[in-house]
Amino acid sequence: MNYIELEFNLAPFSPWNEVFVAYLSEIDFESFQEENSILKAYISEDNFDNSKFEDLMNELKSQDELNFSYKMNSVPQQNWNAVWESQFEPVIIENKLRILAPFHEKNDFSGITIIIEPKMSFGTGHHQTTYLICQTMFGLELEEKMVLDMGSGTGVLAILAEKLGAKHIDAFDIEPWSVENCDENAKKNSCSRINSLFGDIDQVHGKYDVILANINKNVLKNQLPFYANLIQVNGKLLLSGFFTTDETELKDFAIQNGFEFHASENREGWSMLQFIKC
Repeated sequence: MNYIELEFNLAPFSPWNEVFVAYLSEIDFESFQEENSILKAYISEDNFDNSKFEDLMNELKSQDELNFSYKMNSVPQQNWNAVWESQFEPVIIENKLRILAPFHEKNDFSGITIIIEPKMSFGTGHHQTTYLICQTMFGLELEEKMVLDMGSGTGVLAILAEKLGAKHIDAFDIEPWSVENCDENAKKNSCSRINSLFGDIDQVHGKYDVILANINKNVLKNQLPFYANLIQVNGKLLLSGFFTTDETELKDFAIQNGFEFHASENREGWSMLQFIKC
């Protein structure tokens, strides 16, 4: 699968970088990077809708206080791993957890170490949300719990859930290569209680004590009614993958679907919401 890379030169860069990310996420762009005041956005060729993109660009060009230009590049699948490896930074959460790629230096560390081979995962733009969910997971008391990791990607959340004592983890993703990657990373980290599965939310069955979903706002809203049916009473739901500006909308929607708001955390403009099933 080839990807399209859009390079945006924005003036001023801030706060328009966050505005562009928010709008592009709405039309299925998957990942974002910032390099020397250039915003890069990525989407698979299969998901790219040129008419929606052009409509958005025309809308943004009407903003008097903004000047921008962009160029479009094609990123072949065979080149993407090298791009990812060159920009994947370690995630360090206090003295509790570090998430490394195989090529990172491994110094002594007193907490949990997870090794992730990213493969076809994208960029460093979601490190804040990974950080937020992982940080919160340490306070969930996951011992002997049934966990659903929805949109599992590399499998890092599923792996941490097992390291924290979860009895069983179902890790679902809609991309076959993510399912394969999650399975490989689970084995790399000596995990045996992770079931890496291909499918969308309507293919998930069972009851879970904890649901982890680090996706994006629109997908989370579409899936929230399903989460309400899949989670046990008093179960914990962690949502991330969206901006702090989206908190109220998602909070209200979760409450409408039978969840009680418990806590929120944010990091560099990204948000994580925690709920309890009523």
